[in-house]
Amino acid sequence: MTYKIFRWLAPLAVLSIFGCGQEEPAATVAGDAAVHEAEVAVASAGELMTKGKDVYNANCAACHQRDGSGLTGAFPPLASSDYLKRDRKEVMAAALFGLSGPITVNGVEYNGVMPSLGHLPDEDLAAALTYVFGSWGNDGAAVSVAEVAALRAELGQTDRAAGERHQGATEGELKYQGAPSAISPGDTRQVMAPGGPILSEAEFGTATQLYFERCAGCHGVLRKGATGKPLTPDITKEKGTDYLKALITYGSPAGMPNWGTSGEMTPEQIDVMARFLQQEPPAPPEFGMAEMKDTWKVLVAPEDRPTKPQHDRNIDNFFSVTLRDAGQVAIIDGDTKEIVTIVETGYAVHISRVSASGRYVFTIGRDALINMVDMYMDPPATVAQIKVGLEARSVETSKYKGYEDKYAIAGSYWPPQYTIMDGDTLEPLKIVSTRGMTVDTQEYHPEPRVAAIVASHEHPDFIVNVKETGHILLVDYSDIENIAVTDIGAAKFLHDGGWDRTKRYFLTAANQSDKIAVVDSKERKLVALTDVTKTPHPGRGANLDDPEYGPVWVTSALGNANVTFLGTDPEGHPANAWKTVRTVDGMGGGSLFVKSHPNSSNLWVDAPLNPDTGFSQSVAVFDVNNIEAGFEILPIAAWADLGDGPKRVVQPEYNKAGDEVWFSVWSGKEQESAIVVVDDKTRELKAVIKGPEMVTPTGKFNIYNTLHDIY
Repeated sequence: MTYKIFRWLAPLAVLSIFGCGQEEPAATVAGDAAVHEAEVAVASAGELMTKGKDVYNANCAACHQRDGSGLTGAFPPLASSDYLKRDRKEVMAAALFGLSGPITVNGVEYNGVMPSLGHLPDEDLAAALTYVFGSWGNDGAAVSVAEVAALRAELGQTDRAAGERHQGATEGELKYQGAPSAISPGDTRQVMAPGGPILSEAEFGTATQLYFERCAGCHGVLRKGATGKPLTPDITKEKGTDYLKALITYGSPAGMPNWGTSGEMTPEQIDVMARFLQQEPPAPPEFGMAEMKDTWKVLVAPEDRPTKPQHDRNIDNFFSVTLRDAGQVAIIDGDTKEIVTIVETGYAVHISRVSASGRYVFTIGRDALINMVDMYMDPPATVAQIKVGLEARSVETSKYKGYEDKYAIAGSYWPPQYTIMDGDTLEPLKIVSTRGMTVDTQEYHPEPRVAAIVASHEHPDFIVNVKETGHILLVDYSDIENIAVTDIGAAKFLHDGGWDRTKRYFLTAANQSDKIAVVDSKERKLVALTDVTKTPHPGRGANLDDPEYGPVWVTSALGNANVTFLGTDPEGHPANAWKTVRTVDGMGGGSLFVKSHPNSSNLWVDAPLNPDTGFSQSVAVFDVNNIEAGFEILPIAAWADLGDGPKRVVQPEYNKAGDEVWFSVWSGKEQESAIVVVDDKTRELKAVIKGPEMVTPTGKFNIYNTLHDIY
């Protein structure tokens, strides 16, 4: 991996890239000795012992006990442990990689799972190991940060976001999948399973909320399994309360987070959850036509709306900016950087999409509330609104010639269905369930959620990704009373994606399957299913002209540092079409978005879910004409000059001209956040938009680029 650091003021002691997330990363070149890079970060053994006790108690004591005594037959002792006298690298590697399988410690055999602690910063690992080596009768030498950094490099564990606390789930994936469900516990009903442990009404409410916040994203609303395993009573009652408490506390090798030992759930919450999982899943209500019409509002009738813009601003260069935790979007003038207005919307708006006319912005919150916002009004305002379920992610309008804006469509997580609406008023016209069979094992799935939806330019089709079953549906809206659907079997866990530059081919990530599916929207068929690792998350992706391989589409990944280039020109470069032609390293895993522009020679790659704050608070930028030269890191969060907070830098978005790139600097609801604007040519700070209105900004959608699929 090669990268450069510019405009970065180093602290007094600069750690290696393999080191602590609280420090800025230093420049390194592939082949450099990791030990040399880390030698400037050596702490005294005394300091490490003091810190190590805290790290140990937070991450290790629940199993090995605060006094290192362990639990006989379950967790081996660390006090006076003969295991610690083995090869030093072997012992340290157990902390980086974890350990499973039979071992013998002090004459007693153990056969459990030791979770990897590789997601922790190097100085935390060094401190914890030093504390263990120097406590309870052990006499091992102190461990330096440099020693941990060197072992990381030797063992290929330099990217903490790619490290697996639990086998099968990287740190970046765990953060991404931990997003809470928008379903309210009050919307569910309790069904007691015969023979299951009893919960009070208050305990049931607590457990339901915890489940929707922490678990539903992986295991599904109905607990039938999604990216995680099923947790239905026929399985959980057989395991019993004690087993489930241990599972929740310590996690599993299959990717279950350690909710207890991480401190994210209390023992009381774990006890309630273990009993809750042995009951029938709380059943959220269905949401049909009657429920939708009860929420449908036309605030300004089409005939009462203005016929031309009521202001002299440049609508094409407006940005619709999600203010996630405020339940709002900010409409920002890209020319003046002024906030034109704040629009009340659903909670945590997932996307903004633009009508074929360029006049309306459609937003959809995680709570499935859609707002239709008229950019002609002064200020822009909601003219129609509807709720299409209890949880949702996607909305789009018809784009095919002759059908422009005739219809809108929204896809729901719960209930699993899509809804076709009138394009002028959002009146619901047709609801279609997505429940059905998986593409691989042909098993029925009761909860296949609708992920990305795009509008075809080749036919009057909406292209609908059905997440858990792996079907891509081409929904022909030319006659919605006799609706026709082309069902393409792709791969499970379909998520987001975008068009190639011709807007004929739709490339979409089946992220947990490590695939990119390519659909020919003209021929209405699947043309490729390409392997891409690990857990690709492209957003809409990025289209480039690669100097060696011609037109390509680019994705980054949650699970590792890979930035992957797929050839997209079956006519001019047929040998490269739909194949991975280039893979380079970004900053690390935990990336959500890549972006470029036809007028730019830059490719921008974020990493907001990377555990290293030096990466999550920065952005990587490649020169498209010299990709292999590596990337430059820009300290976007530092440029925003904010107070305390995670300050995650997320989602690069170009202005219409392609000469500015906008970034969200995303902190907590009560903390200061900002939008940072960078000059695309000079890569220098151009503007910062912040203030009390900028509450948790995340997605940004330029009107012109979103309408014309420029990315």
